[in-house]
Amino acid sequence: MIDHAHDLESVREATERLLTAVAELDNASAAEPSRLPGWSRGHVLAHIARNADALTNVLEGRPMYSDAFVRDADIERDAPRPLDVQLTDVRESAARFQATGAVPADWSRTVELRNGVVDAAARVPFRRWVEVELHAVDLGIGYELEDLPQEFVVREIDFLAERFAGHQAVPSTGLRSDDGGTWTTGGGAPGGPVGVRGPAPELLGWLAGRRDGSGLTTDGGPLPVLPPL
Repeated sequence: MIDHAHDLESVREATERLLTAVAELDNASAAEPSRLPGWSRGHVLAHIARNADALTNVLEGRPMYSDAFVRDADIERDAPRPLDVQLTDVRESAARFQATGAVPADWSRTVELRNGVVDAAARVPFRRWVEVELHAVDLGIGYELEDLPQEFVVREIDFLAERFAGHQAVPSTGLRSDDGGTWTTGGGAPGGPVGVRGPAPELLGWLAGRRDGSGLTTDGGPLPVLPPL
């Protein structure tokens, strides 16, 4: 069972880690490229802030974004801001999300995200946790997949393995981490089963499109090509 209160606290802790690390940058380094193609670190920080507001909208029963154009335009608008403005925005938008999460509510209710995706409200804090942790890695400022909390790594592998389960572009694939975790995914494409093994952070990096899978080993066929998230 998902513990939304636990996940809200995990989001708070992850956000504080990110703010502390980013505060060591300056305006020039904030404008440098991130690890996400076409995005500066400023783009990533702007996205983190706007995502907090978007998920606040979800919890309060409003559309996540009014439309995709507005989402992208807001990120482009906010990306070049000075670092102190970025930090204030990330901090204040995160506080709004936490305040909304603290309001008594029916956490079993269904909410709507982007593109018609629906989920239980109780899963929204974990979705926010994913945004903060993975984008902290995307900033390229010394926080790596290997630094992620172990609980987070396992749960995000769970989530992504479920997401790709039955996908028509992914053959049947079994995942095994070096510490004994096992998952199955894919199954909608011909071929397989393929076994994929390696450290849990490497598995997560491959599933999340953050690493190319070169740190993994396979049997039963080549490493499957995953569709973008």
